[in-house]
Amino acid sequence: QVQLVESGGGLVQAGGSLRLSCAASGRTFSTYAMGWYRQAPGKQRELVAGITRGSSTNYTDSVKGRFTISRDNANNTVYLQMNSLKPEDTAVYYCNAAITYRAAYPPRSYWGQGTQVTVSS
Repeated sequence: QVQLVESGGGLVQAGGSLRLSCAASGRTFSTYAMGWYRQAPGKQRELVAGITRGSSTNYTDSVKGRFTISRDNANNTVYLQMNSLKPEDTAVYYCNAAITYRAAYPPRSYWGQGTQVTVSS
């Protein structure tokens, strides 16, 4: 089973930066599509940023230009660099891996435990 462990969350003032890390188990990490999701209190979990095995990226509009997702396949790690943080970025951030085991079936998802990001005004 794939295990994901997030780290790097914390309390930061508006305008500050944080770098989240997600360490993944698995022998074929380089083939995983990875993503960062977040969930604020009382709100639905949303995709923040995604990165494919080929390192193509996508972002939700609210973080474009501020957040950068990247991956280090040699270390089985995906990162989310968050700059110019705003109070509305406050949420629990979750790492996700989408893994294709069989070509004829949709990928399976695995989730980390989450890391809290709090941005003060």
